[in-house]
Amino acid sequence: MANKNVNNDDLLANIIKGIEEVKGNDIDILDLRAIDNTVCDYFVICNGTSNTQVNAIVHSIQKIVSKELKDKPWHVEGTENGEWVLMDYVNIVVHVFQKHVREYYNIESLWGDARITSIANNY
Repeated sequence: MANKNVNNDDLLANIIKGIEEVKGNDIDILDLRAIDNTVCDYFVICNGTSNTQVNAIVHSIQKIVSKELKDKPWHVEGTENGEWVLMDYVNIVVHVFQKHVREYYNIESLWGDARITSIANNY
């Protein structure tokens, strides 16, 4: 069960670290806190180049968050096909896409009022 006592900043930092560890691309953090009736505080969105990399990103996030914060997602779905995996850490929901699927759904555009922070790839 997700740990309610985990600090959002710590969780965000470890999620980003998990993505970067396996070279996930195009990381965006959407801050939803100023928007009414949202299901969480943040979305983290990134993409991989294949279903193998998408699932590697998911496993890397889970491993790092578990090791550093003793937390695990409340719910994970989409790992069967590895095109769009959703990881629900309650306050933060992570979307890991294959690039073409991310472009198709373009969920950033659905949250136009969110403040978006893009993390540059360092690789």
